[in-house]
Amino acid sequence: MKANPTIADLLEPLCDVDTHGIRFEDSYIPWAEHVHGMYDRAALLNALLDPARPRHFGVLFDNIPEFSSLVGAAAFSGTVLVGLNTTRRGDALARDIALSDCQIVFTENAQAHLLDGLDLDGTRIINVDSPEWPELLEPFADSPVVPSTARPDDLLMLIFTSGTSGDPKAVRCTHAKFTVPGIMLAERFGLSTDDVVYMAMPMFHSNAMMAAWSVAVHGQCGIALRRRFSASGFLPDVRRYGVTYANYVGKPLSYILATPEQPDDADNSLKIMYGNEGSAPVAREFARRFGTLVLDGFGSTEGGVSIPAHPDAPLGALGQLPDGVEILDTDTGMPCPPAEFDEFGRIVNADKATGELVNVSGAGAFAGYYKNPEADAERLRDGKYWSGDLGYRDADGFVYFAGRSSGWLRVDGENLGTAPIERVLLRYPGFAHVSVYGVPDSEVGDRVMAAVIPTDSVVEFDPVTFARFLDDQPDLGPKQRPTLVRVCAQFPRTATFKVLTRTLSAERWHCDDPVWLRDHGQDEFTLLTPELARTLEPRNARA
Repeated sequence: MKANPTIADLLEPLCDVDTHGIRFEDSYIPWAEHVHGMYDRAALLNALLDPARPRHFGVLFDNIPEFSSLVGAAAFSGTVLVGLNTTRRGDALARDIALSDCQIVFTENAQAHLLDGLDLDGTRIINVDSPEWPELLEPFADSPVVPSTARPDDLLMLIFTSGTSGDPKAVRCTHAKFTVPGIMLAERFGLSTDDVVYMAMPMFHSNAMMAAWSVAVHGQCGIALRRRFSASGFLPDVRRYGVTYANYVGKPLSYILATPEQPDDADNSLKIMYGNEGSAPVAREFARRFGTLVLDGFGSTEGGVSIPAHPDAPLGALGQLPDGVEILDTDTGMPCPPAEFDEFGRIVNADKATGELVNVSGAGAFAGYYKNPEADAERLRDGKYWSGDLGYRDADGFVYFAGRSSGWLRVDGENLGTAPIERVLLRYPGFAHVSVYGVPDSEVGDRVMAAVIPTDSVVEFDPVTFARFLDDQPDLGPKQRPTLVRVCAQFPRTATFKVLTRTLSAERWHCDDPVWLRDHGQDEFTLLTPELARTLEPRNARA
């Protein structure tokens, strides 16, 4: 293998492997057939994409084998796949397609309706479930392999994330951004042709591509692909496909643990569960119940800062601060002192110890944002990569996550900007002012909370009408909907009248204002009572 391989280099050895491959629902595709299908699609892309424009194409799929096929096709053709988020809606989705210069958007029956009525300025739509798709592929059947001319630093994918401005940004993901973690993890865990990698996290997200797909490709493992994550379907899938390795981001561990425990839960093939943002108590309970190793790391799609899991990390710690990464005071740029704790384990010098996680040695794996030099400049300052993530460290160098610098939050493993949510909520005729912010979820990540000031004409907040309003907004994704609403008479503000969202976030629901809760899966908002409030507290606080 080359010293610095591309994704095409990792895929080529699989073109002769017919002993195992991709399993999806009731279908099975040997690796050899799968890779040769990538050659055909690479030839088709070369014919369809105008070389005078950026050779970019979008994919609006659930996790289906065609997603994997088109990633490989992009690698062999030197084109760029844009992972379109299936939770985006309306003009927001159209904006992502335009920003990323998609000449074509490939979709499927399950997602095609999201494109109905959108102004895509001539972008071609191809539904891979339609008769058009095999007709397009037929002339390119049995295409010979054309050696890829791509280099490790060449662009392979654009993956959308959200930054401090609240507007989604397209992160430039090179071949190396996938091959480096894929090789590292496959070799770290000793994965081989005897292993099966389970993929249920969305492939438009970096976690699936870096911690699962590329891992399976380098390890030449089988892949068990699930269209969408299902907590109740997880263990049956593990047993059905003989899964040995799985990845996660956000709350999947908690969701799986919420299913009824059975005495034979540990009777399964799963050896390793790897991901990020799983809380320490949940990871320990998952390992106990299912008899598997759970390792949780810290990173982002941008890749500028990553913190690997550490076996000796204290409860709640991300891991040890790596060489080249510092926690810097955002005002002075100087390293923050270690955190100090009282007898109850509470930090007593948070103001001094909390700072931004910064890669002081350079950009790390960050290859920039697509067509967004302002965002690049915000991340890269003075030769350092500023992550926007806050943290503090203890005397032994273990790092604890403390939140995000401004303007965004993380729900179920996805970064969400607050500004687009605020813009939607301000359409509601009963609100004069809105401030959206994140509050800690009881398991991991954030909840979306909104503080609102009603208009003068509103006598009282109408929880039923507001819930219906949220459900009717086409450009508000499911994860963007507030689960907590605080109805205020006024907001805390600075001397220059800026809303102190950090104060609102810190107060959470511990306030004199009425707070309304609409938990996941519920149709209506309910007035928060002390009993309900206790269910929102972090697990450690309720123990």
